Amino acid sequence: MSQRQVLQGVMSLLRPLLLDVVPTIQQTAALALGRLANYNDDLAEAVVKGDILPQLVYSLAEQNRFYKKAAAFVLRAVGKHSPQLAQAIVDCGALDTLVICLEDFDPGVKEAAAWALGYIARHNTELSQAVVDAGAIPLLVLCIQEPEIALKRIAASALSDISKHSPELAQTVVDAGAIAHLAQMILNPDAKLKRQVLSALSQIAKHSVDLAEMVVEAEIFPVVLTCLKDKDEYVKKNACTLIREIAKHTPELSQLIVNAGGVAAVIDCIGSSKGNIRLPGIMMLGYVAAHSENLAMAVIISKGVPQLSICLSEEPEDHIKAAAAWALGQLGRHTPEHARAVAVTNTLPVLLSLYMSAESSEDLQLKSKKAIKNILQKCTYLPALEPFLYDAPPNILKHVVGQFSKVLPHDSKARRLFVTSGGLKKVQEIKAEPGSLLQEYINSINNCYPEEIVRYYSPGYSETLLQRVDSYQPQ
Repeated sequence: MSQRQVLQGVMSLLRPLLLDVVPTIQQTAALALGRLANYNDDLAEAVVKGDILPQLVYSLAEQNRFYKKAAAFVLRAVGKHSPQLAQAIVDCGALDTLVICLEDFDPGVKEAAAWALGYIARHNTELSQAVVDAGAIPLLVLCIQEPEIALKRIAASALSDISKHSPELAQTVVDAGAIAHLAQMILNPDAKLKRQVLSALSQIAKHSVDLAEMVVEAEIFPVVLTCLKDKDEYVKKNACTLIREIAKHTPELSQLIVNAGGVAAVIDCIGSSKGNIRLPGIMMLGYVAAHSENLAMAVIISKGVPQLSICLSEEPEDHIKAAAAWALGQLGRHTPEHARAVAVTNTLPVLLSLYMSAESSEDLQLKSKKAIKNILQKCTYLPALEPFLYDAPPNILKHVVGQFSKVLPHDSKARRLFVTSGGLKKVQEIKAEPGSLLQEYINSINNCYPEEIVRYYSPGYSETLLQRVDSYQPQ
C-alpha cells in the first residue's frame, strides 16, 4: 500500500468525524488533521485533496470556540507550507470566515484566526492583498490593542507579514493607524512581543522615505535604542534592522539617528553580539557612512571602525565578513582622513587576504576588492600602503602605486622614508606595460628622485657596477 493511499484512507476516516454529533470528537478530529497538515506539505496537500477545507470553513462559522480554534489551526497548518496551499484556503472562501473570527469574543479564537491569516499573507503580494481585501487589517489593529499578550504578538506578526511585500500593502497597514499602537509597545516587557513589534515597524519603514518618516514621527527615538541592550538576541537584531531600514533612505534620517545617539548604540550592540545578530547593525553603519563624509565621520568618531574590523576578522560566516568589508569601504571612501581612520586599524591586509583567499565566497572577494579600492583611492597614509607593494595582485597594485605617485612629489620626508624602507627598490622591480597607467605612476615616482638614485635601485644595477669593476683598469 503506497503512502498516498494510506493518507487518503486516514483522511476518509477523519472527514466524517468532523461532522460527528459529539463536539469533542469534532474538535479532536480537527486537531488531528491540523497536526498532520502541520507535519509536512504532503500531508497538507492530502487535507486539500480530501475535500476537507470546505467542511472546516462551514463549521468555523457555526461551531463553538474550541472547534473554531481547532479549525483555524488546520487552516494555518495547511497554509504555511506554500503559496499554492495557501491559495487553496483562499479559494474555499476561508478568509471571510477567519476575519469574522477576529471579532470573536474569545481571545483564543482571535489569536488562532490572526495566526492563520498571517501565515497565508506571508507568502506573496497576491495572497497578502487577498487578506487585506477580506477586511483583516482594521481588526488586526484592534487585536494589538487587546490586553492578552499572545494575541498582541500574533496580530503584530500578521501585520508584519502583510506589510513586507509592497509599499501599497504597508500603506494600508499605516492607514489603519497601526504605527502609533505598535510604537507604544516598543518598551513592553515581553520579549516575543517586542520582536514582532520591531519587525512590523521595520517592514513598514523599509519601503520608502515617506513610510520611514511616518515610523520616525511616532517618536520611536530614543526609546528604540533601549532594545539594543535587551537580553533577548532577536529583540536586539530586530531593533538594529528597524534602525537600518530608516537610516538607508536619506542623509536626513541618518542624521536624526546620529543625533539620537543611535550610531554609538548600534556599535555597542555589535560589540555585545555574535553572528547573524550583528548583521543588520553592520549594514546600518555602512548605510549611514555611505550618505556623506560628515555622517561617515560620525561613525568613525563613535569608534565604528575597530568594531567592524573585529567582525571582519572574527566572524566565521562569509556573508557577515562581506557586510563588514562593504561597510568599511563606505567609511574609507570619502577623504584621506576617512581612509586613514580605516587604514590605521590594520584592516587593509585583512581585506587583501580575504580577496586573495580561494576559500572566500565570490561575494566576499568582490566586496573586499571594492572596499580595498575605495580606501586606497583616498589613502595618503603611506605606512599602510607600503605592504601592498609586496603582496597585492596587479589590479590592486595599480591603485597603490598611484597613491604613492600622488603623495611623494609633495612630501620630502616621505620620499626619504620610501627609499630607506625599500619601497623605491620594489617599484623598480614592477613590470608594467609601456604606456600603461601603472607605468605612468612609476614614472611619476621616479621623477621625484635623482636619476642616479633610481638607477642604483633598479634591478641589475649591482651587476652593471661589477662589470665596471671588472673592466676598470687602474692607472
